[in-house]
Amino acid sequence: MTLDWSVVPQHAGALLEGAKLTVLLAVVTMLVAIPGGIVLALMRLSSIRALSLAAAAFVELFRNLPLILVIYTAYYILPLATELNFSPLATGIIALSLNVSAYNGETFRAGIASIRKGQSEAAFALGMSHWHTMREIVLPQAIQRVFPVLTSTWVSLFKDTSLVSVISVGELAYVSMRVRSQTFRVLEMLTAMAAVYWLLGYPQAKLSDWVNRRYGVKE
Repeated sequence: MTLDWSVVPQHAGALLEGAKLTVLLAVVTMLVAIPGGIVLALMRLSSIRALSLAAAAFVELFRNLPLILVIYTAYYILPLATELNFSPLATGIIALSLNVSAYNGETFRAGIASIRKGQSEAAFALGMSHWHTMREIVLPQAIQRVFPVLTSTWVSLFKDTSLVSVISVGELAYVSMRVRSQTFRVLEMLTAMAAVYWLLGYPQAKLSDWVNRRYGVKE
């Protein structure tokens, strides 16, 4: 087998553009999924049964469906069922956000539940409303507690963005597969793709490890 590594620098520009879109997908998804997770957590903890059940149904649906199935459904089935058509990029962001919001919802719910009830009871005794107590006392502590977990979710999300390549979103995996099909250099392009993902992902994983050591809450 003869290898031709010159194909990698020849298509370095395309790989770079794909890598940029990969980062954009991860950033936009997390910007949507963090507030989405907070809303889901508050809904699940709500005393209003309809809100709690709706949030539970959402979380259990999207947390247990394969992400690839969510992407296919949003891109191929949703337009047929509702006549709503989204671009591949928008579809990818929607599908990723639904999936990650479900996980973030459970993460935030666990963080909120870990706050001692005595703090809320003291706030109520001082005349603070339930929403004021949640906003000023509970949520800030919950965010601090779940921050290390969110960094790990980010690292996982960064890799999962590659799944949107199946609907022709031009991120790193899609670009690599396209170049591979054009050049017939399978091993070279797959190796290049893996190397770029590793170079981008390894510093993020190490940062996540540092955040867990630095900010992890120990009772």
